[in-house]
Amino acid sequence: MAGDRYAKVLDELGAAIVRGEFAPGFVLRVEELQDRYEVSRTVAREVVRALEAMRLTTSKRRVGVTVRKTAEWNHYDPRVIRWQLDGAGRDGILGNLMELRAAIEPSAARLAALRSGTEDRGDIRALATRLQVSAKARDLTAFLEHDIAFHSRILAAARNPMFAQLSEVIAEVLTGRTEHGLMPEEPHPDAIAMHLEVADAIDTGDAACAENAMRGIVVQARDEVSATD
Repeated sequence: MAGDRYAKVLDELGAAIVRGEFAPGFVLRVEELQDRYEVSRTVAREVVRALEAMRLTTSKRRVGVTVRKTAEWNHYDPRVIRWQLDGAGRDGILGNLMELRAAIEPSAARLAALRSGTEDRGDIRALATRLQVSAKARDLTAFLEHDIAFHSRILAAARNPMFAQLSEVIAEVLTGRTEHGLMPEEPHPDAIAMHLEVADAIDTGDAACAENAMRGIVVQARDEVSATD
């Protein structure tokens, strides 16, 4: 199917650019992409448009598709993050992402304690409990699902749309940790306790406690990743 071919080519070409197989300034042509990946011109053009949206490339008539410098990429695009985490520069991007989490998530937890509604708080409490259950069962698949939902819910409950839009970024970080074996087989009890503490603090409106507990979660995650290097 055309959609499957589009997704496959986008994934292969995007990952190749991120890995540095095509250096900044390298020029690709739609016709070459058609031949290289054995796809129609329509599919090749759709792939090019997607890469341009991620700011990985830029296109000009009579020039072709030019690979951009790394600094110009959209580093918040989940696919760009995923491709970086799959590559040799994983440690560097993980470090950058941990710094982003440390800057944003504690503040989001604080604001969630001040701004969240009854439904938000109930959902966050329930997700913290599910995290506890899946951790004890050593079910990392379920744990990841609940962890993504937990952090996303807090970002949304902060009532700041800029924070909320970072939920996909955080989801890629959490997914990358699990898929690349950077999570312990059983999540550490201290981490679970801090998730529960964040949920309780948000529920009671204790902004300072929510902020501090979330900072603890991020710091522990950073230390666990560093320990596997």
